[in-house]
Amino acid sequence: MILKEIIDFIDEKIPKSLALKRDEVGFKKDYELNQNITSIKVYMDLLPEDDGGFENTLIITHHPPLFIPKTPTYTIHSNWDIIEGGACDSLANTLKLEVIDYFYTDTKIGRVCKSNQKFSELKKDILDNFTNVRIVNNLDDEKLIDKVGIISGFGLKNSEYIKLSKNKDLDILISGDLTQETAILAKNLGITLIDLNHHESEIPGLYVLNDILKELDVDIEVIDKKPMDVLK
Repeated sequence: MILKEIIDFIDEKIPKSLALKRDEVGFKKDYELNQNITSIKVYMDLLPEDDGGFENTLIITHHPPLFIPKTPTYTIHSNWDIIEGGACDSLANTLKLEVIDYFYTDTKIGRVCKSNQKFSELKKDILDNFTNVRIVNNLDDEKLIDKVGIISGFGLKNSEYIKLSKNKDLDILISGDLTQETAILAKNLGITLIDLNHHESEIPGLYVLNDILKELDVDIEVIDKKPMDVLK
C-alpha cells in the first residue's frame, strides 16, 4: 500500500486539526509518499535504537520522537487523546466507566465518567488491569463512587486539573505523572488521585488505534515497550 494512501486514511480517521496548538503531530520531516508500505509498527515512544531505517515500513508513535527518524515516522498525539473513541475513551472502557462529559471542556482533554460502584469494586477493576498503582487519599471501600475524571497520560502533574476536579465535585481523578506537588495539593483539597503512570494509562488506546489501522492492507504490530525497559 502506498504511504500517501495510509496517511490519508489516518488523517481522515484522526484529523490533525484536533491536536492542541503547538503539538507535534504528523511527520517531523518529508518522506517519499509514493513508497510502498507493507508493515506498520506502533510505538508509544520511539528511541534511536528502534529506528533501523526499515524498508517498506511506517512507524506510528503516540509521543513525538526526540530525533529525526530515518524510517518514515508519523505521530498521532493530542488529536488521539481528544477524539471520541481515542485514548481517553479507551481508558474509560478498560475501567468499565460510562463517559458523560469532557473533563476540560475548552480542549476536550479527558473525560468525566459515571461509576455507580463501591470504591472496592472500582479499585479491583483498576488493580486487575494495571500494576504499580498509587493512590492519594484512599477512600473507604464501601463508599459509593459517583463521578470519576480520567485523563490519559499526563493529567496528575497539572495542578490546575487537580483544582478542576475539586470544582467539578469529582470523587476521583485517574491519570498518570503524579508529582509531590500535586499529591500535596490533592491532600489539601481532599480529592482522591489514582496514578496509573503515564505509559499504562495510554496503552489501552494504542491497541484501539491498532484495531483502526487493521482496516489497511498491511501487517501491523504494537511494540509495547515499557519505560522501565529503557533501564535494562
